[in-house]
Amino acid sequence: MIYLDYAATTPLDPEVKAALQEVLSVYGNPSSVHGAGRQARQLLEEGRERVARALGCKPRELVLTSGGTESDALAIYGVALALGRGHLVSTELEHSAVLTALKNLQHLGFEVTLLKPDHTGMIYPEQVAEALRPDTLLVSLMTVNNEIGTLYPVKAVAELCRARGVLFHTDAVQAFGTVPSQVEDLGADLISIAAHKFYGPKGVGALYVRKGIELFPLMPGKQEQGYRGGTENLPAVYGMGLAAEKAMTLLSQETQMLLHLRERLESQLLAIPGVELNGHPTLRSPKHVNVTARGADGEGLLLNLDLLGVAASSGSACASGSLEPSHVLLAIGRSKAEAKASVRFSLGRFTTEEEIDKAAAAFAEAVGRSRV
Repeated sequence: MIYLDYAATTPLDPEVKAALQEVLSVYGNPSSVHGAGRQARQLLEEGRERVARALGCKPRELVLTSGGTESDALAIYGVALALGRGHLVSTELEHSAVLTALKNLQHLGFEVTLLKPDHTGMIYPEQVAEALRPDTLLVSLMTVNNEIGTLYPVKAVAELCRARGVLFHTDAVQAFGTVPSQVEDLGADLISIAAHKFYGPKGVGALYVRKGIELFPLMPGKQEQGYRGGTENLPAVYGMGLAAEKAMTLLSQETQMLLHLRERLESQLLAIPGVELNGHPTLRSPKHVNVTARGADGEGLLLNLDLLGVAASSGSACASGSLEPSHVLLAIGRSKAEAKASVRFSLGRFTTEEEIDKAAAAFAEAVGRSRV
């Protein structure tokens, strides 16, 4: 199988896997005061410190979570419920974790403005500025779109929000480990990350919370400074720390490698008649290639790709199994039929040139089979 679905999840790095197996033998509760508990606490904080160094923040500014969805939810619900009634700004392109949280807040009486992208999936700082109101509490804009890979001007939006006294959150789940995503790079007050997007274990993530920001806890308890109750997942946190550290060490090298592979794949896919690129042509993550095959049956296209040994996707993994077309592709102007006839290829650390060439050939064959 040729795996080109790194945006959905990445393989566990072998070094991280080996370390996880060792930490699994540490069974103490990190909140216990005896020796076993202290050993667990030491490893937990070591993992947290590694993530903090990779993100460029202080360890106390990290809240450990179960992943990107919980980190997004804690940022959005946490700010809104801590500050009370008000207005929130986001976009039509966000991950379902963000959009669902905003929809739920509307039911609680909050007002929400969702900005519309242009045909490349871009959102501009001027749009955010126009949407801000005196009662705006929070702006949430993702760093990299998880489906089409468009890169957003989060640093400019963060500066705009800070000047207006508005908190800014960015979902950096698709960005961290692929593009520069440290606190200094993004400028955000709250940043969400998930370990399984940068070769760490599933079921663990973190939310960066700038010092001085108060959140309403979704799971009350004494752990994580009172923001996230429950015994921490020690092995996963430790693994996340190692994966984050390695991702930052390899960032420059992997970015160049991914750009080379992305260009190689794009050139072959776009040479197929009726195949068009989705997302910004240049301001895009080095690992994302999303294309529409005009006239193809979407279900048949993915099925044939799978039969030909290529693992790709039609959009967000969190929407898998859904018969509905991608909300991202609809937002940038694709018709329902075009959105269904679109495929997201996402590349990663273990992708090779040979796999790229074979995947492109398989896609050409799949398109031919699925056109009626």
